[in-house]
Amino acid sequence: MKFRTETDFLGEKQIPAGALWGIHTARAVENFQLSGRMVHPELIKAYGEVKLACAQTNIHLGFWDENKLKARAIEKACFEMSQGLLDGHILVDALQGGAGTSTNMNVNEVIANRALQILGNPPGSYEIISPLGDINLHQSTNDTYPTALKIAAIKLLRELEQGVLNLQESFQQKEKEFSHVVKIGRTQLQDAVLTTLGREMSAYSEALNRDRWRIYKCEEWLRVVNLGGTAIGTGLGAPKKFIFRVVDRLRENTNIGLARAENLVDGTQNTDVFVEVSGILKAHATNLLKISNDLRLLSSGPDAGFGEINLPAKQAGSSIMPGKVNPVIPEAVAQIAIRVMGNDQIIAHACSAGNLELNQFMPLIADAFLESLTLLNRSNPGYSVHCISGITANEAVCKRNVENSTAVVTALIPKIGYEKASLIVKMANQENITIKNAAIKSAFISEPEINELITPEAVCRLGN
Repeated sequence: MKFRTETDFLGEKQIPAGALWGIHTARAVENFQLSGRMVHPELIKAYGEVKLACAQTNIHLGFWDENKLKARAIEKACFEMSQGLLDGHILVDALQGGAGTSTNMNVNEVIANRALQILGNPPGSYEIISPLGDINLHQSTNDTYPTALKIAAIKLLRELEQGVLNLQESFQQKEKEFSHVVKIGRTQLQDAVLTTLGREMSAYSEALNRDRWRIYKCEEWLRVVNLGGTAIGTGLGAPKKFIFRVVDRLRENTNIGLARAENLVDGTQNTDVFVEVSGILKAHATNLLKISNDLRLLSSGPDAGFGEINLPAKQAGSSIMPGKVNPVIPEAVAQIAIRVMGNDQIIAHACSAGNLELNQFMPLIADAFLESLTLLNRSNPGYSVHCISGITANEAVCKRNVENSTAVVTALIPKIGYEKASLIVKMANQENITIKNAAIKSAFISEPEINELITPEAVCRLGN
């Protein structure tokens, strides 16, 4: 293998001659063998968007007028990164010291060397195109990294909103499908009053509707960026025309309503917006976990549990128990939800631990934040397709439970009163008969009247 020699402040290093990365990337790879996870691909593409907007702004301001071919090569290389074509050259670990400098320098080196290739020059010819002097011109890690993170997050949030909507619509379909199935409603896992299976599904749909609205609003909070602020938000090293133009260019390129922070110092050092949005993701995760646990409970058995619904059978459930089928999809979604909740704690700690003019833990914030979004985006569509849409009602079990449960007698109270209802429960227990048979036998109420009080319409009626 042939090598080229690159130099930085610390000395020299041998780099594979054809590599698009350079000495800064090589040092970071040696220093940060931590998580074993690469930088999130959406963050890499978003970084390409940021570098493209910066390059186009510098071109517009005439900084490379003496070499327009160089300018166009840089622009093309930035565009390729924004399209995910250079992901394989971003080698640094997702977790790293330096507030994301290793990621920024890896990006700078790859874009510079790719632009050199476009011009027909070998990688490492930095006297022609420099990772720092050209690709990082008028920028810092401290304004490009958070801006790229927000762009990546907004794109993933848009995907998540659609996924939550699809999941909500799946439950709405089940609400209609199960509207006629009367069943036992439970509080503290004990029989309470009658409801319908459709009503249960409607509650899940409403919870997801709130999630969708919250997620939609998140873009408004994330669209304010600190690009142009450079090191600490003062714009040091960047001309005023660049600072006032670059976010406009980025907004046009991404079709995201980005706005420059009014206070770039605040936008550079404070990261509370990620805590806020992560809290919304956590709220969605709590709903997913609650729904998953409910579905597992309602489908439990099938012979010795609730068994009121049937989940789609996806795979054999045991290596030792023949015929066992586990609720694997809700179990998987529940684990995703728990992971998102854990990431929310990581994000809160990392955001609160920043010091003075910068948060040094941006890589951890980005890794946890984008992981939560990615996991939710992967789980919600599968939840809808592989589980919710295939749920069926076990109507015979629901009917049997209704006839045998004391919950039925609660429905009779408006007609016969609490005292007579209590006598019916006592008779059913003493004679070991169903509540319905005991009610008929008591003569307090007729069978047609009972049947009327436990119809789907009656049990779902608001008030008596």
